[in-house]
Amino acid sequence: MRSRFARVRSAVRAGVLAAVLATAALVVPDAAVHPTDLVLVEVDRADGVAVQDSDVLWVLAVGSDARPGQSMLDVRADAIQLVGLNTRTGSAVAIGVPRDSWVAIPGHGHGRVNSALTYGGPQLVGRTVGDLVGVQPQYVLVTRFPFFEDMVDDIGGIHVRNPRRFSDEHLKPQGFARGRIRLDGYGAMAFSRVRKSLAGGDFDRSANQQRVLRGIQQAVRARADEPGFIARGVLTVMEHLHTDLPPDELFRLAQALAHIDPTKVTTCVVQGTIGTVGPASIVRPSVAQARRYGAAARSDASLRGC
Repeated sequence: MRSRFARVRSAVRAGVLAAVLATAALVVPDAAVHPTDLVLVEVDRADGVAVQDSDVLWVLAVGSDARPGQSMLDVRADAIQLVGLNTRTGSAVAIGVPRDSWVAIPGHGHGRVNSALTYGGPQLVGRTVGDLVGVQPQYVLVTRFPFFEDMVDDIGGIHVRNPRRFSDEHLKPQGFARGRIRLDGYGAMAFSRVRKSLAGGDFDRSANQQRVLRGIQQAVRARADEPGFIARGVLTVMEHLHTDLPPDELFRLAQALAHIDPTKVTTCVVQGTIGTVGPASIVRPSVAQARRYGAAARSDASLRGC
C-alpha cells in the first residue's frame, strides 16, 4: 500500500503532465518550426480484430534507418520492438523482432519485416509485426537515431548491463566493456546498432536495443520527481513530434511510461534461423515462438522468461 504522500505526489505529477500536454497541443500545433524526428500514430483496426485489455497499451517502437535529409518513413526500419505497458500493475514487456526477419507483409507478399515501413509507413509495419506476434499494437512510434541520441543526452545518459565485450570498427572501435557501463547518446545509438561483431548477430542486437530501452526507462523514472524534468521532456518531444493523437491519449501514454516499475520489466527476442533469399541474407523467425510470447504477454504485459 502506497503512503498518502506517494499518492498525492503521483496525483500532482499527473496534473503537471496533463497541463503540459494541453499547453503543448496549443503552442506546438505541428512540426512547422522544428524538424519531425518522431511520428506517433494510432493503428487502424480492421473489423473483427479484438481490442486489447484496457489495462495494457501496446506500442510498436521503430528506429528508422533514415540518413540526413531523408524522410524517416521512406526507408527501412533498423530497430523493431513491440512494447506492452500495464497501466494498472506497472509491468512492461518488450518483444524484439530482428529487422531481417522474413515475414508476410500484407499486400506485398513476403519480405524483410523492416521493409514494411518503406511500403506502407507506420500503419503497415504495425500490422506486419502484429500478425507475426499475434498482438496488434495500438500505436506505432517511429524515430530517427540523431534525435534518439539527443534524448539520451538530455536525460543525463543511461546505464546498461552488457553481457560481453564487443566493438565495431566503424561505430565503436574502442568497444564496449563487459558489465555495467554508462552510455551517452552516441554510445547508446552505437550499442543499439552494432551487429556484425556480435555472436548472435541480429538476435543479440535486438537484445541490446532492449537493454537500452530499459536503461532509458530507469533513468527517466529516477529523475521523474525533479521539478520541471517531466515538463521539459514532454515539451521537447512535442516540438519534434508529428501525431494525430489528442492530448488525452498522449497523456495516457506518458502516464503509463512514468509508472513502469523497473523490477517488472521483461524482455524477449523472437529467435529463428539464418537463411538466404536470392543473394540476400535473412532471418527465418520462429512464428510459433513469436505467437507464444504474444499470447503470454497479451493480457498483463509480462513474460516469465524467454
